[in-house]
Amino acid sequence: AVTDPVLSARDLRVRIGRRDIIRGVSFDVAPEATLGIVGESGSGKTMTALAATGLLDAPGAVVNGTSTLAGAADSTPTQLVGASARVLRGVHGGRIGFVFQDPGTSLNPLLTIERQITESLEAHRNMTRRQAKGRALELIEAVRLPEPQTRLGSYPHQLSGGQRQRVMVAIALACDPELLIADEPTTSLDVTTQSQIIDLVRDLQRDFGTAVVWISHDLGVIGQV
Repeated sequence: AVTDPVLSARDLRVRIGRRDIIRGVSFDVAPEATLGIVGESGSGKTMTALAATGLLDAPGAVVNGTSTLAGAADSTPTQLVGASARVLRGVHGGRIGFVFQDPGTSLNPLLTIERQITESLEAHRNMTRRQAKGRALELIEAVRLPEPQTRLGSYPHQLSGGQRQRVMVAIALACDPELLIADEPTTSLDVTTQSQIIDLVRDLQRDFGTAVVWISHDLGVIGQV
């Protein structure tokens, strides 16, 4: 059904050694809706999202519970906890997009913006290089980067922090994912740029129909989204 959750986590638990870091977390994220995960630094917000999406690789961490990514109309739901590397490769970047706190560590300094967007399009959507470049230009325009044609040939160090974060949003949404994980994406930005990124994600969420999990320590930001 249209109202079925995109992601449904039940009794999510993460144990490292003898210690439970996350205990019994359950949540649903509906299509086009935003779920806020809020808490102080070190409270386990990011770990919860990583565990739910099969990305947690902390040494010695054991994840229990279930986290189900809804299937498309003609496919069955995908269980992410305990999924194989092959299954997760198909999900990450293709059906789940990620925007992390510091685009400086997420973007490859040796690749142009164009190449960083087209990589996932070629991998997950089997596009030709020319098709992927056309899509990359559309995305750069969608995230409102100035001089989009020129920006495609830029490297990350040639962009401001806010511009790099817009590129991260473009990469995350490149394959029209059903779910976007936004992990403190505005923390390192000034207040004006922060507000612009929040508005941008909201607009793109409406246009693409994406479900969003927004992680923040800032109740003001959670209130806005």
